[in-house]
Amino acid sequence: MKKTGSGELATGPGSFLERLFAALRSAATPGRTRALARALSLVEDGAPEAPALLALCREALDGQRRAFRVGITGPAGAGKSTLVDALTRALRSRGLRVGIVAVDPSSAFSGGAILGDRIRLGDLASDSGVYMRSMAARGHLGGLAAATSDVLTAMEAAGFDWLLIETTGVGQGEIEVVQQADAVAVVLVPGMGDSVQSLKAGVLEIASVFVLNKADMPGIDKLEAEIEEMLGLSAPVSTQSSKPAVVRTAAAQGRGIAELLAALDALAEKAADKIRTEGAGGFNPRNQASIRSGALAPEGDSPSNPAQFPPLPAAPHIQIHPTDPSCATGVPSLDHLGIAVRSLDASLGLYRALGIAVSAIEEVAHERVRVAMLAVGGSRIELLEATEPDSAVGRFLARRGEGLHHVALRVADLAASVEHLKASGVRLISDSIQAGAGGHRYVFVHPASANGVLLELVEAAGVGDAH
Repeated sequence: MKKTGSGELATGPGSFLERLFAALRSAATPGRTRALARALSLVEDGAPEAPALLALCREALDGQRRAFRVGITGPAGAGKSTLVDALTRALRSRGLRVGIVAVDPSSAFSGGAILGDRIRLGDLASDSGVYMRSMAARGHLGGLAAATSDVLTAMEAAGFDWLLIETTGVGQGEIEVVQQADAVAVVLVPGMGDSVQSLKAGVLEIASVFVLNKADMPGIDKLEAEIEEMLGLSAPVSTQSSKPAVVRTAAAQGRGIAELLAALDALAEKAADKIRTEGAGGFNPRNQASIRSGALAPEGDSPSNPAQFPPLPAAPHIQIHPTDPSCATGVPSLDHLGIAVRSLDASLGLYRALGIAVSAIEEVAHERVRVAMLAVGGSRIELLEATEPDSAVGRFLARRGEGLHHVALRVADLAASVEHLKASGVRLISDSIQAGAGGHRYVFVHPASANGVLLELVEAAGVGDAH
């Protein structure tokens, strides 16, 4: 039987872990907060006792009501911590117990983090109905820390009514919070970019509610108009009733918090309805892709599994018919499949064993990727290795791991196809046609218009060229 550093038995009846877990679960136990802090330290540090402790937590949660998890995300300086403070006070006025997980970025040089949220939360730190856990990202990408999921599980087992998850100051690609939350509040403020910013993919697409904070600043009307325009473009009229709410707040003054809480209450009610209709066993916040869509990912999915990512807003699908002038030779044909890999050298063994020859390997500098092309019948497979972590393929690998990156279709006249798609309401990542190595011409269709898949259209004349 394993022992802890103090010599106590780590598992078994009456063991250290059993006593720690009992104190964690009992609101009346003296030192309960200390027990929770110790439990979270075991989990966050990956201690040998952590798996057994987490197993106890999951067993206790099985078939029982779970906390409502709200992700608070957005760029640095948007006022996320102030908003968390205001929301917590409003929830405490209802008598609800609130757990907060606040993730701060770590220094790339020292590895340290300021963990300054406790300063902003002020007197709430001494409220027995509030518990806050500050975490350092420690280099983990996605806006959270590697142990955030397990910390949330332990806090949920401690009986909190709501869990607020504050991410680091994120950019457009850090969307990991959607895997941990039942609802996501994306916090934006005026003056953080032109209208193009509101049309870009990424963090804006995971919002259950948009919080336009610092509403007393100039430019708030323009920001709201841009968000409404984005929502109007990203979903057809039939789904407008379910689009995310847009709420103005001035969190520092407490303005708009009641309206925001009302929007979150509506999402919490949807979560409760799902429990009532499917049972608590069918509702797992860690796999809840989106309360708005009602979609659940399979149990056990990891962040690298695309099934756990939220469905993107619906939009008109691509419809290109054989008679369309953009396709003089008929319907588009499959040009290639792009597969993101961590190492070309490690990945090519499989294809060579299958007798598939590598036709070319080259580096495309402007896309910061190395490409290995493998001819397969009339199409090909492209293996994509990032040359820099911050490249599109590098970010894809960090978020989802290795796997299908995009599907490319070959069309006879790319310019005509682009105009036809625009007229049909299909969303493109860039309206302009891009040119790659060897004069290869291509354009990407946004995943929102292609069932969540990144779709590339390439011109027939560029077959065989790299991009």
